[in-house]
Amino acid sequence: MNQSMVLGFAAVSFAIIVVPGPSVLFAVSRAIAGGRRHALLTVLGNATGLFVQVVFVAVGLGVIVTGSDGAYAVLKLAGAAYLVWLGISAIRHRDASVGALDAAVPERSSAPLRDGFVIGVTNPKSIVFLAALLPQYVDAGSGMVAAQMILLGAVFCLIAIVCDGTWAIVAARARRWLSSDPRRLTWMSVAGGLVMITLGLLLAIS
Repeated sequence: MNQSMVLGFAAVSFAIIVVPGPSVLFAVSRAIAGGRRHALLTVLGNATGLFVQVVFVAVGLGVIVTGSDGAYAVLKLAGAAYLVWLGISAIRHRDASVGALDAAVPERSSAPLRDGFVIGVTNPKSIVFLAALLPQYVDAGSGMVAAQMILLGAVFCLIAIVCDGTWAIVAARARRWLSSDPRRLTWMSVAGGLVMITLGLLLAIS
C-alpha cells in the first residue's frame, strides 16, 4: 500500500466522520449530561469497539477482495447504496437529535468508556459501512490484504476519536446554549444526510 492511498483514505474518512452522525449525537448527549470527561471517555470507548469490528471485517474480507472481482463490485455498489440510504434516513429522522438530548445519560454514570465500547462493537451499520469502504483502498497486488485493512481501520478510528472528541468538547462548552434549543441539532442531521447521499452517488459512478 502506498502513501497516496492512505492519504486518500484518510481524506475520505475525515469527510465522512466530520459530519455529525449517531456517534456524535451520543457523545454530545453525554457532554450535555455529564460534561467533557464523560463525553471523551464515551468517544474513546466507541472507537475501541469500532476497531474490534475493523479486525473482524478485515479477516473476513481479505480472501474475498483478492479472489473475486465480482464480489468487489457488489461491495462497492452495496456501499454506495448504503451511504445514500443513510443520508436519506438521516434527513427523514432529523428530529431524532432532539430525542438524543432528552435521553442523555446522567452525570452519576460511572462507566462511559464501557458504554461507548458496547455501542461501538455492537453497531451492525458500521460493520456494513466498513465492509464497503475498506476494500476500495486496498492494493490487492501487494498482498497482506487483511493487514492493510487493519491499518486503514486504525486510521479511521484515530480520525473518529479526533473528530468526535472535538464535537464532544465543543458540546461540553456549549451545554447551556444547546440545551436552550435542542432542535438546532436537527439541521446538523440534515447536513450530514446530504453529504452521505453525495458521497454514495460519487462512489457508485467512480
